[in-house]
Amino acid sequence: MQLGLFTPIFNALSLDAALAEIKRYPEISMIEIGTGGWPGGNHLDLDALLADKEKAHAFRSKLNDAGLTISALSCHNNPVHPNKEIARRDDAVLRKTIQLAEQIHVPVVITFSGCPGASAEDVTPNWITAAWPPEFADALAWQWEQRLIPYWKNTGTFAADAGVKIALEAHPGFCVYNPETLLKLRAATNASIGINLDPSHMWWQGIDIPTAITELGESIFHFHAKDVAINEAMRNRNGVLDTKSYREMAQRSWLFRSVGWGHSELEWKRIASALRLAGYDYVMSIEHEDALASTHEGLSSAISMLSRVLLKEPPVEPWWT
Repeated sequence: MQLGLFTPIFNALSLDAALAEIKRYPEISMIEIGTGGWPGGNHLDLDALLADKEKAHAFRSKLNDAGLTISALSCHNNPVHPNKEIARRDDAVLRKTIQLAEQIHVPVVITFSGCPGASAEDVTPNWITAAWPPEFADALAWQWEQRLIPYWKNTGTFAADAGVKIALEAHPGFCVYNPETLLKLRAATNASIGINLDPSHMWWQGIDIPTAITELGESIFHFHAKDVAINEAMRNRNGVLDTKSYREMAQRSWLFRSVGWGHSELEWKRIASALRLAGYDYVMSIEHEDALASTHEGLSSAISMLSRVLLKEPPVEPWWT
């Protein structure tokens, strides 16, 4: 398994400046690059690279010369948005990202499952989290049957034809937000749909990550290394559903943290072991979203922890049996 980095942390820098910054962290051998959507596309021009194969080759060569491999292209967005204009825009970015991944030989594209409205008349996404009153259950069925499954059947086939896997980041606020919903969508579509497993989004829901890894198995296509710290006083008072701004750090039930600042090294070793048992041996891509740490301190801390956690060499045969 290799150590990677999700590059929006350096969105304020040009690609050359970002690569120079990444050189400060020699443990990083893979990078995950945004192509649009919420991660932005600051480090590549999606349309320009698609239009010119020589430019695309030069882009890939620049990264290779820096000693880096692209683990994934990421365009987290909402291609099933109830606003048709937004849905068309996000679908176009996703399909272009899949085409670029095929062109420069990147095996994984990451996005969200998206969230439609609760009916054909809605203009705002509606994340349904309860089975009652009964109209909630009806709306949830409509979302899956009329929007989510048809869209991802079509898009999954498009990706499979390109030889690319789609890793949906399970994230509350979207229809796929835990192992059960990911596996439900995968079963209803095709095997090119899997997960970008980010433990931070599951921890605050109360999910045990090694258990989730065992359940998800071969559907794990990519992994984000990001931690969460639970504010037990606030969680005990208000529960885990928290709509307060991430800037209200002391008042929230939980906060995103650098790896090791929410869960112990032992817990991260449990995760690494579970990933190996599940057959995942690709990348842990650090996503730094810790407002309590500087970029350098947060990233350095995560790298230090994960360097002690990652299993980089092949396992041995059990000679003692």
